[in-house]
Amino acid sequence: MACLAAHGTLDGSDNGQDVQKEREPHVYLSKEEVKEKIQSYNSSVTDKLKMTLNSNGIYTGFIKVQMELCRPITVQSSPSQGRCAHSNNETAFCLPNDCVNTLHISSTNTVREVIEALLKKFFVTDNPAKFALYKRCHKEDQVYTCKLSDREHPLYLRLVAGPRTEMLSFVLREHETGEVMWEAFSLPELQNFLRILDKEENEQLQILKKRYAAYRDKLEEALGGVWKPG
Repeated sequence: MACLAAHGTLDGSDNGQDVQKEREPHVYLSKEEVKEKIQSYNSSVTDKLKMTLNSNGIYTGFIKVQMELCRPITVQSSPSQGRCAHSNNETAFCLPNDCVNTLHISSTNTVREVIEALLKKFFVTDNPAKFALYKRCHKEDQVYTCKLSDREHPLYLRLVAGPRTEMLSFVLREHETGEVMWEAFSLPELQNFLRILDKEENEQLQILKKRYAAYRDKLEEALGGVWKPG
């Protein structure tokens, strides 16, 4: 499990009152309401991932994030699974969509900090701005997915929704910008993407050749049974 700091930002910078303001938790519920919510939450937990309320009103707990990345990510070391292409000490890695990570965070941690922690856990060198955190909710047999703003607090959302992931879950995706902003990628990243695309193109080409060869055999077999020279 990766762990986020319970207070403040991850980089430890201090730029005066503005930074201190950012470090203060957003008050959505009163302290007594938070205490009651946490007690109710912990009584419903089945995986031992409970929340803890500190004396200063900040609470800590766990969230699970599913990785749903369509494009390869660039990591510093070679992963043990998935398809990859190497470039010096960096690797373009296709992360499986069923990958779920558990993070220990606090009520002060923002969406942006959660994204940075996830990328750091996987040694991802890509710019965090390329990614977004989404919440997935189930209401009346319908599934809704909504992008979270960088300033929102995932642990608060987890507390309000309760521990059941079918009611609320978190998903990491690339930004949905319509067209890919290729200029945001470095040259090694683009070269690795080309290698992966070439490999996938060749695989698909071989599949198509085999499929049409099978069609040709069946057609020739059918024609041989119907047409006979006189």
